[in-house]
Amino acid sequence: MGALMPAAAQSAKEPAMSAPTPVDAHQWLEDVEGERQLAWVRERNAVSNKALADNAEFRQLEAELLAILNSDAKIPGVYKMGDYYYNFWQDKQHERGIWRRTTLAEYRKPNPQWETVLDLDALNRAEGENWVWHGASCLRPAYTRCLIALSRGGADADVTREFDLASKTFVEGGFFRPEAKGSLGWIDENTVFVQTDFGAGSLTDSGYPRQTKIWKRGTPLASAELVFEGKPTDMYISSFRDDTPGYERDFVSNTVAFYNNELYLRGQDGSLTKVDVPNSVEKGVHREWLTLEPRQDWTVGGKTYKAGSYLVANFNDWMAGKREPVVLFEPRDNSSLASAVWTRNHLVLNVLEDVKNKLTVLTPTANGWQRSAFVGAPEIGTVNVGAVDSDESDALWMTASGYTTPTTLYLAEIGKQPEALKTMPSFFNAEDLQVEQHFATSKDGTRVPYFIVHKKDMKLDGNNPTLLYGYGGFEVSLTPGYSGTIGKGWTEKGGVYVVANIRGGGEYGPRWHQAALKQNRHKAYEDFAAVAQDLIARNITRPAHLGVQGGSNGGLLTGNMLTQYPELFGAVVIQVPLLDMRRYNQLLAGASWMAEYGNPDKPEEWAYIQKFSPYHLFDASRNYPPVLITTSTRDDRVHPGHARKMAALMESANKNVLYYENIEGGHGGAANNAQRAHMTALVYSFLWNTLNKK
Repeated sequence: MGALMPAAAQSAKEPAMSAPTPVDAHQWLEDVEGERQLAWVRERNAVSNKALADNAEFRQLEAELLAILNSDAKIPGVYKMGDYYYNFWQDKQHERGIWRRTTLAEYRKPNPQWETVLDLDALNRAEGENWVWHGASCLRPAYTRCLIALSRGGADADVTREFDLASKTFVEGGFFRPEAKGSLGWIDENTVFVQTDFGAGSLTDSGYPRQTKIWKRGTPLASAELVFEGKPTDMYISSFRDDTPGYERDFVSNTVAFYNNELYLRGQDGSLTKVDVPNSVEKGVHREWLTLEPRQDWTVGGKTYKAGSYLVANFNDWMAGKREPVVLFEPRDNSSLASAVWTRNHLVLNVLEDVKNKLTVLTPTANGWQRSAFVGAPEIGTVNVGAVDSDESDALWMTASGYTTPTTLYLAEIGKQPEALKTMPSFFNAEDLQVEQHFATSKDGTRVPYFIVHKKDMKLDGNNPTLLYGYGGFEVSLTPGYSGTIGKGWTEKGGVYVVANIRGGGEYGPRWHQAALKQNRHKAYEDFAAVAQDLIARNITRPAHLGVQGGSNGGLLTGNMLTQYPELFGAVVIQVPLLDMRRYNQLLAGASWMAEYGNPDKPEEWAYIQKFSPYHLFDASRNYPPVLITTSTRDDRVHPGHARKMAALMESANKNVLYYENIEGGHGGAANNAQRAHMTALVYSFLWNTLNKK
């Protein structure tokens, strides 16, 4: 990897740890809506705005970012219901957005005519609310009755209201689920599955529904009939109807933890029959097929199937005891399955090979599964596919995108050349930019891929302002994609942009994720530090000009870069983060992530968790680079107390920290485009100003 700076080598050692204090002096900030707490937030918001936003350069950047987010030239993604194609759209005129529809013939046009179904801004004005769209589920085959989920300010908790598509009005006296984490799902016009907060004891330790019930129209929610009840330690219980014509079935899902679930077939008499597959195997049902994705090597029927494989079996045969799955995909060392998409007669596998996409078509025949190439798939950039209507056609939506290549949307038919329907405009000048992929070597010798976007004439003098982004958790893959805001806010100005595909993610399948779980979490951070060190060794940048950014689990990542490798970086951005890993499982949805991080209430697990808890690793005697911490008051997934307490802790030690908390926004951080533009401009202004100082 080349010579490392002495300071960098020193920072990679396990840091000295302060013992957790018996009393957390900043715990009072966990009261999300308290007046004193919000006053504390507003004070710091004012300081951050004065430091970063009170100048002409910021206002210009914010306006440019907002113009991109509000652009009418963006591609409106659609989904088919019946004869119409639906889209949810936000722009300058529709701050909270409109739910609208059109026909395929109209959608093919450069400027389609849309029919507005529901205007959220008008609804908010009429009801005096701040609703944020959470989606709609409509009852087939007529698609005239829908269940619409709306969230106050962008929180995960939402309400569900019945809506009539014909009259475009909410149904008076229709199905209504009060505000809580949960959902409704159609069984028939007069019956729904409901999972929600039914009162004391009805939620899991993670704050999600523990009970799923059947609710009849015209009866009180309290009288809904119990279908299944999970344990308090389970994560989320739900029921759903598979409404595929000819294959109508009801299922109950018990998500015990991430990538740990049970699936039950519900009979007409209400009996539940478990699909006999280990919890660690991801299960799905499509028409006559049971799909199986083992996350560890799995032996069944006398054969062993590799972790990360994709298997299929006849569903009815499996339920009758037959155990003869067919392998449709088996990973290699450099490959993993990104997605498997069914059409009416085919299956399209999207495989990542060293974080680059390759599509293959499989077709079931009387003589087994036939394999063929996907006609017309782009060879460069990130490619994604999704079925237009898997019950009725073999049509697919296909998108192709890259860091410097605007997204193109295609309509593809299996075996035919795809038809380019729409292309996003260029929101920044990419003519003098180039993209490369490199590999860094982590502490244990693992090769870690990363992408880098930079000017073609970049000088290798160590002075380039460089932004390193990562996530590294929950098997999430970071693949190249076009972002007008990153391009306008960073690369167009001459900034180098780097994305690290570290362990904990899904770029190489389950094994890549599992390599950084619990006591091995440090490997994700060692990978990220190795990429930073590789950038320095290549003389692309040096610590004074190298910044990092991450959100949610990525905020935990950058929090650890701050506390474990401060000498590597000149600026750190920590967004909607986990930081207090001693209390994370007691805050909001935190208990649902213990399969990822461990249980801090168990001494033997806290022994390793404390080694990646930034709130406990912080050492007032150490030097740290400037930090910007952002979060949202309405985030009811990752508690804003994490961000608040870390900022307060750093302030108490007179460290260079700025803090900004959006009063709305949920876990995404912002509830509308104006808020998104402001928060994004804060981040890029902070990074640009800080990394160009030295």
